[in-house]
Amino acid sequence: MSGLLQEFKTFALRGNVVDMAVGIITGAAFGKIVSSLVADVVMPPLGLLIGGVDFKDLAVTLRQAQGEVAAVTLNYGAFVQTVIDFTIIAFAIFVLVKAINRMQKKAAQAPAEPAAPPADIQLLTEIRDLLKQGR
Repeated sequence: MSGLLQEFKTFALRGNVVDMAVGIITGAAFGKIVSSLVADVVMPPLGLLIGGVDFKDLAVTLRQAQGEVAAVTLNYGAFVQTVIDFTIIAFAIFVLVKAINRMQKKAAQAPAEPAAPPADIQLLTEIRDLLKQGR
């Protein structure tokens, strides 16, 4: 059993696994922020523009409520809101990936510093400079 725990520890503490976990947690938090942005900032003015409609309430009733049985509804307003969430998240990820690719491209195009000449060439250069100065 301790071998299994050691193997799991080795797996879990590798850099890419930790980075992936951080990315997933950050992505989940970002998703909540975008959902709040859409639900609380974007949709109310949009609903107001189209006649004071609250998108969360948009639904088609498939079967009316009967006694204690709840009504069956098709909640397309919530779906529209989710599609807008997805579109904003996808666009934000697109912009982020595009910026990262641009930075990687610039880093790849940056000229590398020229290699220092070997020690014997540096010594010969110093001797030449001293001879030019008349020493």
